[in-house]
Amino acid sequence: MTRFHFLLLSVLVFVFAAPALAQDDRTVSAGEKKEKNHDDLDTYRQLNLFGDVFERVRAQYVEPVTDEELIETAINGMLISLDPHSSYLDDDDFEDMQVQTKGEFGGLGIEVTMENGFVKVVSPIDDTPAFRAGVEAGDYITHLDEEPVMGLTLNEAVDKMRGKVGTKIMLTIAREGADEPLDIEITRDIIRIKSVRHRVENEDVGYIRITTFNQNTENGVKDAIKKIKKETGEKLIGYVLDLRNNPGGLLDQAIAVSDIFLDKGEIVSTRGRNEEDTKRDNATKGDLTDGKPIVVLINGGSASASEIVSGALQDHRRAILLGTKSFGKGSVQTIIPLPGHGAMRLTTARYYTPSGRSIQAKGIEPDIEVEAAKIEEIAVKRMSEADLRGALDKSSDEDKEKNSKDKDEEDKPVDYQLLRALDLLRGVSMYGTNNNLNLNP
Repeated sequence: MTRFHFLLLSVLVFVFAAPALAQDDRTVSAGEKKEKNHDDLDTYRQLNLFGDVFERVRAQYVEPVTDEELIETAINGMLISLDPHSSYLDDDDFEDMQVQTKGEFGGLGIEVTMENGFVKVVSPIDDTPAFRAGVEAGDYITHLDEEPVMGLTLNEAVDKMRGKVGTKIMLTIAREGADEPLDIEITRDIIRIKSVRHRVENEDVGYIRITTFNQNTENGVKDAIKKIKKETGEKLIGYVLDLRNNPGGLLDQAIAVSDIFLDKGEIVSTRGRNEEDTKRDNATKGDLTDGKPIVVLINGGSASASEIVSGALQDHRRAILLGTKSFGKGSVQTIIPLPGHGAMRLTTARYYTPSGRSIQAKGIEPDIEVEAAKIEEIAVKRMSEADLRGALDKSSDEDKEKNSKDKDEEDKPVDYQLLRALDLLRGVSMYGTNNNLNLNP
């Protein structure tokens, strides 16, 4: 018997003996005993198969492989075969994950998942190298520095995208609507995420943009509301909450942000494998926005925690959702530390909105669907008095230069979805405001 098989057998004796001892005081039927013995024997056979493969690989593989590498790879293979979000985190990955939730880390600035063997961009993070380079939600990364992604695990692909600050990486991207793959070169940088930004639109609308849900998000939103109120005073008619391309983050922050806008009721429920694993989180009394109308912007890059917020506000009819359907990541991952061996990320539950809707693979449908659009002025050549030779009061060169500058301002990109949100808020404010924005009276 090999050393590995001996250790494996010792573990199995303990694992199977413990439940047997626990059942001594219970009455177990002959049929149950027979079924249990059959299951135990089958498990022994499967683990024995694993031991045989392990020994063959370490003895005969073309290159030497350490026991640690084989075990970690086997564990990761077991986890990633379950779903795209379960995985093994070694010590370095675990440390990186902890740093990311604090809002500062190194890399490109994209949230990714694995789909059909390729890395799929859930969302680029605002003001990061990937965002500035033009990476978009829904892009598929097929090659990294001309090396194919196919065959890599998600963690391996992410590791290749990380690197020393200032170094460059070439991403080959397949994008819907593009005839050919796109090559995008990105320079790695320190990613400092300011999760909340705000401004006042047209002197009477508070605009709040949440880029991700990290440990600073709740306080960031509260601070934004406070400053918007101070700047607008009595003129404030409502808020636009922008969750577009927000890949999610911490569950407790999503709950806290939802609570800021709600006065009562359930925010989200998480339901696991067993009924006793169900957990419900409810809002506490106090709406910091004083019942002002809210329009929430979402799109295909809005995932996980941002779907919890938008789903809660939609179900309570506290906000109108505008944009396009969200990503549909409605599963809960629990980080389970493995002392001395990093951690495992395991999917343990699903999210449900207050009305009982599952987010998983379905997403959140907006109340008003508005696709992102580019507004262009149609160029029409018209004659005017100024075009006539010798016309009186003809524009001076200075006026022409001013008109040219005005034209340049007009050519700046316009956020069509935000414009529609602002129009909607003004329409709602004309008919009075209250906490119930029922679209189907």
